[in-house]
Amino acid sequence: MGTGNQTWVREFILLGLSSDWDMRVFLFVLFLITYMVTVLGNFLIVLLIRLDSRLHTPMYYFLTNLSLVDVSYATSIIPQMLANFLAAHKAVPFVSCAAQLFFSLGWGGIEFVLLAVMAYDRYVAVCNPLRYSVIMHGGLCTRLAITSWVSGSVNSLRKTVITFQLPVCSNKYIDHVSCELLAVVRLACVDISSNEIAIMVSSIVLLMTPFCLVLLSYIQIISTILKIRSTEGRKKAFHTCASHLTVVVLCCGMAIFTYIQPRSSPSVLQEKLISLFYAVLTPMLNPMIYSVRNKEVKGAWQKLLGQLSGITSKLAT
Repeated sequence: MGTGNQTWVREFILLGLSSDWDMRVFLFVLFLITYMVTVLGNFLIVLLIRLDSRLHTPMYYFLTNLSLVDVSYATSIIPQMLANFLAAHKAVPFVSCAAQLFFSLGWGGIEFVLLAVMAYDRYVAVCNPLRYSVIMHGGLCTRLAITSWVSGSVNSLRKTVITFQLPVCSNKYIDHVSCELLAVVRLACVDISSNEIAIMVSSIVLLMTPFCLVLLSYIQIISTILKIRSTEGRKKAFHTCASHLTVVVLCCGMAIFTYIQPRSSPSVLQEKLISLFYAVLTPMLNPMIYSVRNKEVKGAWQKLLGQLSGITSKLAT
């Protein structure tokens, strides 16, 4: 298909991380284990929240959404990457590439908005504890979750349509591990200045706006914590927010570094490593962060393990 010297390709070739077979096998095993841990860890968090009535609160409602988004994001990237490690011909059909870009951008965008929503939840819990249940009622939580999913999906659809309308001539080699936005845009054989501006603007809206809302929330939270007279009270308030703040730094930091300045972006290798960190490590680390740093989750795990141990003992006798 073509118009003049501009050609629309039917498939793309992902160059991946390495052409060395032994290295590809090693990476396959490494990322397969990581992916299995990611899926298991996030689904265990969701299951724990469902089983323990003490975790039926707005904070853990949003954490359930975050875990589902993390699994979905990892699934949109890692399985295809694993297949390409062992494949001789790393071809990705045009439609599959567009679908991967849409879903990965969508899940990423949803996560950023969810993190801002969770920051607001922590702000209400710390700064307005007596009115927390009144403000964070079920209807509001549902609307905030829906807003996160819709805004991320709409932004992703717009970016995907704009990106795949670009003619890429005969260049079909994507120097990346997936159909990543900037890597696909660079294939275009036309002026992409307007696309870079569109990427920057949408990144500012979808990345920086939630990030700024998180910062504002935590400025208020820290100000309130510093006014608490008891040391125990300050520690409790801090632990309420520590897990979420750690996840925000991990998720938003890398994404902002990658997308806010596409013209002065890092090297291709750095982009690949940043994408891998965000797609592979972050979804795996999030449930661990909430399990290790959150007393309520640790207590729920201990209760569940105790119940399982009791059931096992009864069955054994």
